[in-house]
Parts: sequence; C-alpha cells; structure tokens
Amino acid sequence: MLLVSLVLVLVVGLLGVVHWYVWRRLVRDVTVPGGPARRLGTVALIVLPLLSLGALTAGRAGVPFPLQQALAWPGFLWLALLLYVVLALVVGEAVRPLLLRALDRRAAATAPGTAGAAAPAPVSAAPVSAAPVSAAPVRATAGAPAPSEAKEAPEASGASEAPASPGTDGADGPDGPDGVPASPGVAGPSRRLFVSRVVGGAAAAAALGTVGHGTYGVLRGPRVKRVTVPLAKLARGAHGYRIAVVSDIHLGPILGRAHTRRIVDAINATQPDLVAVVGDMVDGSVEDLGRAAEPLAELRARDGSFFVTGNHEYFSGAEEWVDHVRELGMRPLRNERVEIAGFDLAGVNDVAGENYGDGPDFAAALGDRDRARAAVLLAHQPVVIHDAVEHGVDLQLSGHTHGGQLWPGNFLAELANPTVAGLERYGDTQLYVSRGAGAWGPPVRVGAPSDITVVELASKQA
Repeated sequence: MLLVSLVLVLVVGLLGVVHWYVWRRLVRDVTVPGGPARRLGTVALIVLPLLSLGALTAGRAGVPFPLQQALAWPGFLWLALLLYVVLALVVGEAVRPLLLRALDRRAAATAPGTAGAAAPAPVSAAPVSAAPVSAAPVRATAGAPAPSEAKEAPEASGASEAPASPGTDGADGPDGPDGVPASPGVAGPSRRLFVSRVVGGAAAAAALGTVGHGTYGVLRGPRVKRVTVPLAKLARGAHGYRIAVVSDIHLGPILGRAHTRRIVDAINATQPDLVAVVGDMVDGSVEDLGRAAEPLAELRARDGSFFVTGNHEYFSGAEEWVDHVRELGMRPLRNERVEIAGFDLAGVNDVAGENYGDGPDFAAALGDRDRARAAVLLAHQPVVIHDAVEHGVDLQLSGHTHGGQLWPGNFLAELANPTVAGLERYGDTQLYVSRGAGAWGPPVRVGAPSDITVVELASKQA
C-alpha cells in the first residue's frame, strides 16, 4: 500500500511539473502579464488536468454514465494533446536558440555602421569660396566659436549623425521592453517573445494535427489485415481456414454502438470460418454498455464466434459480461477447448483474473488433449506465450498491447510484452498479436493503427 501511495505521489508530481512547463511555454512566454489571454490560458491548464483526472476515475468511482461521457471527451483528449505538445516543445527547445541567433545576425547586418548598411554621403572635393569678412568687430558670446574657428569649420558635411532606427530607441534602450533585442524591423514584441510565439504556435499546431489525425483513425474504424500462418500439424482439410481475430474493442463512454456496428460489418465482409474475440471488449458495466454491444449478436461465421476475457472485463464485472456474451450468441472459452475440424481451439481466462480467483488454467484447457492435432489458443495477453509453448500450442492469438497506441508508447509496451504486434515464433509455437480494434483512454492512435486480422491457417500437408 505504501508503494502504491508513493507511485501515486510521483505520478501526480510529474504531471504537475509537465503542466507547469506547458503553462510556461504556451502561456507565460507568449502573453502579456495580466492580459485576458494569460488568464484564459492559466485557467485552461488548471481545468483540463482536473477533467482528465475525472475521466480516469469516474468509471471505477461509480459516477453516472452520462457524466462519464461528458468527462471522457475533453479529459482523455487532453491527455493525448499533452503528450504531443510536450514532445513538440522539447524539440522546440533545440530550435529556439537557433532562431534567436539568426535574428541577431539579421539585426546586426541591417544596423547602421555595419557591413551592408548605407554609406554616408561623400564630402565634395570642390573648393568652397569664402564669404567676405566684415571689418566690423564681432562681439564674442559665451559658447560661440571664435571667428577664426568659424572660418575653419566646413560649411557642408555629410557626417551628420544618423537617426535612431525604429524600435531601438526610447526609454527601454536598444533592447525591447523585457531587456532582450527587439525583432528587426518591427517595433513591438522582443525577439525572444517573437521566437516563443513561433515555437509555441508550431508545437500547438503539430500536436493538434497529430491528435486530430489519430482520432479520425479510431472513429473511422479498424482496417482489415490478412496473415497466413502455416501449421505443421494442421489437418489437410483445414488448409485455408480463416479466423477473424478482433481484440480490444473497448466499448465505453466514448466508443459505443456505432463503433461496434463498424466492427461487425468489417468482420462479416470477410466471410470468416470463425470469429475470435480475444478480450477487452468493454470498459464499463452491462447496465451502461449492454446496448452498445448488441450488434455483436449479428456476427456471422460458419463455426461461430468465441470469446475470452481480458483484464478490462475484470474491471467491469467479468461474470455479468460472460453471461451477456452468451446472450449475444458468442461462446466464452473459460479455460476450456473445443474441437474444430482439423485443429483444437482453446481459450484461457486473462491473467488479471487471478486477483478475482478466476485466472488462466492451462492444464484444464490443454492438459489432456491429443498433441498430434494442431492447437490454436485464445489468450488476451501475450505474456502467457511461455505457458503456451510448454503445453504444445501451435498458434496463440492475443491482443492487449494496442501496438503501443500512442507513439512512443510502443517502446514502453515492448518492455512489458514479448511481442507488441504481428507474428513471431517462440520455439515450436507462433504468436500473433493484434493491435486491437478500439482504443483505451484517449480515442487516439498514432503509429499503431487499429485492425481486425483475418488469420488464414495453412497446412503443410496440403
């Protein structure tokens, strides 16, 4: 408990520092003290993290579902924007001094008296005729030159002092009001303020564009991928057998019934022999999301649709969802297997079920089977691949990782999972990991597009 509290304090502290940094670069450095823009930006950077906190905790706190939906969109989208704003601003830290240096060189090149400045008008070499000197005595006045000195002074000269250039004179001296060089040719913002606005604006635009594109990708729906997997023990009659694999649908306060409809239509269009739903179908209770899941009853496959639990089912009432899945026409595989023509299909509960006395049991699912037959295992998390190898599984189908969902999250996902996405081999067992059909938290994907995969089994005996 102490460790959890310590981690929570560190996370909150880190978020505080990150928000302060964003406030400094996108609010303080680009606005006028006391102005409406600074007030509005400051308020936004207080309210938005509170909305994010509400979106993250509302479901488990039992907040009414309509309020969860109201918090989810701004709260989760801000988390994605925050990530890419910070990344862009960090890149901007390297660009900032280069821009300042370029502006300083430009200002120096256009300043009077430097190379490239206009040269003073030349003094005429022609003799100047002197005016006759009056014989009348001249009364000297205080500070006035003597007559002899007046005759020696030139009457015409091009060496008069040049006027001060705009923006470099006045009470603030040659620099701008905040003590930094003024931008060349512009009377107003200092060069530092100008650069801060350019870098901050570019960072905000890059983050908005990235998140906007990633959101469109999720709301558009997953694309269908096709992968051929050869299995040495697959019966000849099962050659070309097609399994539509869908994981991580994540129905919740953002992704609802329309999202389910897109997935069902995409799967049915592939005309699969079997549908495998490998966990994390929902983020919420049957009461709140039962209607959103209803289109799954329309899945069509020759040998039916099968389901295994993911970790989010255990956060959302796994027993109720397993019962509801049955009502939708899917068959849950809870540490059990069925015989399909040409191979065995097994499924195990997710490892998160261990905290609820309902974890995976490989012996129950695979212990007494005929190992001369090919075995395909449905398991939500890739981390159980070593148990699959031990029990002679030929192919494991998983999800859970989302492919990292938000770059550079894939690097973090690689630390916790043997495979983040795609097909890899572990001994005599192959593991295929789907990136998933939905999104958790922010409805955004960057560098990890959502997918439904049609896995076509190939028999080496064919």
